[in-house]
Parts: sequence; structure tokens; C-alpha cells
Amino acid sequence: MNEIDLSRRLGAEFIGTAFLLATVVGSGIMGERLAGGNVAIALLGNTIPTGAILVVLIMIFGPLSGAHFNPAVTVAFAARREISVRIGGLYILAQVAGGIAGMLAAHLMFEETLFQVSETARTGPAQWFAEVVATFGLVTVIFGSIKWRVEAAPYMVGLYITAAYWFTASTSFANPAVTFARSFTNTFSGIDPAHMPAFVIAQIAGALIAVTVGGWLFARA
Repeated sequence: MNEIDLSRRLGAEFIGTAFLLATVVGSGIMGERLAGGNVAIALLGNTIPTGAILVVLIMIFGPLSGAHFNPAVTVAFAARREISVRIGGLYILAQVAGGIAGMLAAHLMFEETLFQVSETARTGPAQWFAEVVATFGLVTVIFGSIKWRVEAAPYMVGLYITAAYWFTASTSFANPAVTFARSFTNTFSGIDPAHMPAFVIAQIAGALIAVTVGGWLFARA
């Protein structure tokens, strides 16, 4: 991957994260509009596209940038010294910018007000712990896939997020760039900006725990 120039790697992170957010926010809007008030159906309509797009994006952009699309994943790889702090910081900027672009694109496609502030409350110890668990699981899945079946990583990540939407109390944001962008959409997938920082802290904590546990679990014999 190092032979691929940095601009293309950052472009892959920007575009990939933009499509991820367009999918998360757009499918949330579509699901809510079509569900007739049934929140479970709306959530299902939000879940399946998100897991599916992750498989596609990782397969397309993985060979370019590693397909992080997630500051928590980038922090985890930086902690393992598999990406430099400088490059990691640039990845994170591209991811956050891409997330905002994807969220705005979803608003445009569904004729929503372009700039919004979410009023959806997502807070409390149970949801914070859920974000630690969700992000720990995601990063562990990534490390395990790289260790044993790297070619299966896109499917593993997509399936994990599909499952984690439903087994975590927070619906598995597990991504600081996603969380930040979702604080500016007052639609089905939004999160109140005041509640966003605690989610981000929990996500980074989960990623760093996964680095420690994964370093032991998947260590070379």
C-alpha cells in the first residue's frame, strides 16, 4: 500500500466515508418514510444497506487505503505502528470531511434541509458501554480477519456491523466520523451533538482495548 501515493489514499478514505454516510443517513430516511411508524422495520431498512455498502467499499478501496473509513480504526492501526501518526491524522481529516459530505448528499437526495442539528437523545452508561463493545468488536473482527482470512475481511466487517446494529443498545455507531456527521442530521439516524463526544470517547476506548487484546490473542507463536 505504501507505493500508492498519499493523495489517492486520502481520496479513497474521503469517498469511501462519504458513501458510507450517504448510505447510513439516506437509508435511515428512506426506511422511516416507508415503515409507516414501525421503528423495527425502519431500523432493518437502515441496517441491511449499511452492512452491504461496507462490503462493497472495503473491496473497492481496501487495496488503495486499507479502507479504514473510521478514525477509531485508524487510531488502532497507528497504535500498532502500522500507519504513522502523520498519515493517520490525515486519514482522520479525510474521513471526517467525507462523512460530512455524505450526510449532506443524503439530505440533498431526499430533499431535506441541508444543514440540521439532531435532536435525537442517545446517552447514558448503557449506550456508552454499548459503543465500547461495538467498537471493540469491530476492531477485533478486522484484526482477526487480517490474521486468518484477509480476503474475507469485507464480508466479516459488513456482517459484524449488520449484527451489531441489533445486539448493541446504541445501534453500533462504532465510528467517530460517522458519529460526528450524524449529529448534523435531524433524521432517523441522528444523534444530539451534546451526546456525540461521549460516544466518540467510548469508541476510541473500545478500539484501544481491542489493540491490547488483539495483540495478545493474535500474536505470532
